[in-house]
Amino acid sequence: MRPAIRFAGRVDVIKRCDDQDRLRWVAGWAVGLILVAAGCAARPTRPPEFRIQPVRPLAVLLDASRAQSPLPEAGDFRPADLVDVAALEPAIRLDIRYASDRNFLGVPVYEQSRALLQRPAAEALARVHRALASRGLGLLVYDAYRPWFVTWIFWEATPPELRRYVADPAQGSRHNRGCAVDVTLVRLATGDVVTMPSGYDEMTERAHAGYRGGPAQPRQMREVLRQAMAAEGFEVYPYEWWHFDYRDWRHYAIANIPFGQIPPPNPADRP
Repeated sequence: MRPAIRFAGRVDVIKRCDDQDRLRWVAGWAVGLILVAAGCAARPTRPPEFRIQPVRPLAVLLDASRAQSPLPEAGDFRPADLVDVAALEPAIRLDIRYASDRNFLGVPVYEQSRALLQRPAAEALARVHRALASRGLGLLVYDAYRPWFVTWIFWEATPPELRRYVADPAQGSRHNRGCAVDVTLVRLATGDVVTMPSGYDEMTERAHAGYRGGPAQPRQMREVLRQAMAAEGFEVYPYEWWHFDYRDWRHYAIANIPFGQIPPPNPADRP
């Protein structure tokens, strides 16, 4: 009987070893899942883009837009001198939303991803970026010069109750004049976009420059951006914390030039 007893003991030992190995494997698997989950949670998540329900079919608007043109303007305007912001100050980051589907319409309306401004506005924006560096911050540009026909698309697509957030093409946008820029802050050490009270292009009260709700930190960073831009002659648009008009906008005419017809950056503009 002893051999049987010894055999049974070995079986019991083997079973216990198998159980222990199984427990170790399950424990290791669980720890792995926890680490993966923690790593995913640590990554900043990109908020969804704000979208509207267009009141007219976008395909129709996009097709009809190139036949549209602004009314003639009377005035003693300066000659246009649109320059690429990225050529003037390469450290400024670009995320030109209207050249992608990450915008309130959900379709690209620009054929090129470029940020163009009249030279005095572009030079002022570069100075803002450099001044922010002492705080470990920099600028990211969402939009700058916008051809007039795109302003027409925005107006025609947007429901009437939301049109305070888009320019009336009868008046033109300061973007059309090359003197408005949509910007936010980034942290230079990490490259992360700074959290603001709302997302870009959001047509809600949270986007207003004076919105007092939500956490304090995003509102404080919104004020940092506003003050830095104001120091170089940019005024915030009351309904959009990211939109800034350069002080000289009245001196430039509305433009309707597609990006493809604007010459590439001048090497002389590069620092």
